[in-house]
Amino acid sequence: MSSARPAEISGVLEAAVYVDDLDAAEGFYGAVVGLERITRVPGRHAFFRCGASVVLCFVAAATRQPPAEDARLPVPPHGAEGPGHLCFASDTLDAWADRLEAHGIPIEADFRWPHGPRSIYVRDPAGNSVEFAEPKLWEAA
Repeated sequence: MSSARPAEISGVLEAAVYVDDLDAAEGFYGAVVGLERITRVPGRHAFFRCGASVVLCFVAAATRQPPAEDARLPVPPHGAEGPGHLCFASDTLDAWADRLEAHGIPIEADFRWPHGPRSIYVRDPAGNSVEFAEPKLWEAA
């Protein structure tokens, strides 16, 4: 194995969560969180812009299907089972707590980490753990 340092990575371009109901996912990530939908393929996925990143909501069973031999986009099969995790960075957590509660989304946890930053945890309609955290969460880690 080479010990050479890999090329620089500038950030996470996309993150995926797996859902079973695209309408419910779009209601949460679009209407509640306020992300702009980029595209949707019924029964397979809905993608949302989140700053410089993209949140991918996939129906796992559909993404496990191999692409057609002549597919224009030969993305390999993937998918996950069980709840995942996604964290949004925000300095306005009081406003997020109010917004989530106004939409009837129960807050699972709201606390400060030992080094000071605050996190709020909720569940999306598919059961994924969704965190809203102050951006400084990882600064002192």
